[in-house]
Amino acid sequence: MLRERVFHFSKENVSKLKAKANLEMNTTKISSLQAVLAHVWCSVIRCRRLDHSHETTTFEVSINMRERLNPPLPEGFFGNAIYPATTTIKTRELVKYGFGWAALQINEMIASHDNEKLKCIYENWMKNPEITKWGDLPGNYFMLHNSPRFNFYKYDFGWGKPIAHRSGIGNMLEGKITVSPGLEEGSIILEICLSSETIQALEEDLIFGEFVNTPVVGFKRTIPARI
Repeated sequence: MLRERVFHFSKENVSKLKAKANLEMNTTKISSLQAVLAHVWCSVIRCRRLDHSHETTTFEVSINMRERLNPPLPEGFFGNAIYPATTTIKTRELVKYGFGWAALQINEMIASHDNEKLKCIYENWMKNPEITKWGDLPGNYFMLHNSPRFNFYKYDFGWGKPIAHRSGIGNMLEGKITVSPGLEEGSIILEICLSSETIQALEEDLIFGEFVNTPVVGFKRTIPARI
């Protein structure tokens, strides 16, 4: 069974995570979102209580290619201009090196996708197209959807301004993390879909909870896992 929980990270706690990650790695380049994602990544792997001898874990982030291409795509380009970039590491490395190191892995993976790399990726795909199916994804796979930059709160279709953003039950998949901005500027909301056992362990984990203000009360979905 899969469960989905929504967690709120306040602006203050997002800033704390960002500062902590950059301090641990003696850098200033780790972003707020990268720090929050690393905190979730480390926490879930810890809560799963895996045998770390041979396990690996992968984190996927959809990268906006518009400004990375040369020349860049125009701001109003209407089309698919994202690339699902991934970083894969041993779970024992994640546990050993910890939160700041995990944030840096995400940061460096994103930064490595410049014009030349993206051009090479898509030229190779045109020669050998491949479509990944959900069932083909490895274990301990996490994927980020949406972005905290999408300010949907400003839109009003006649019913009043939105108070929340949710992805819908049809999008529930183990390891899927949907991010959106919170009502407070600088805060972040995460919808996290995992097994029932892992969600319960995550809710009870003190290290994870230290930077989470509160789960969003009353929002919990459960569905059978997809085969």
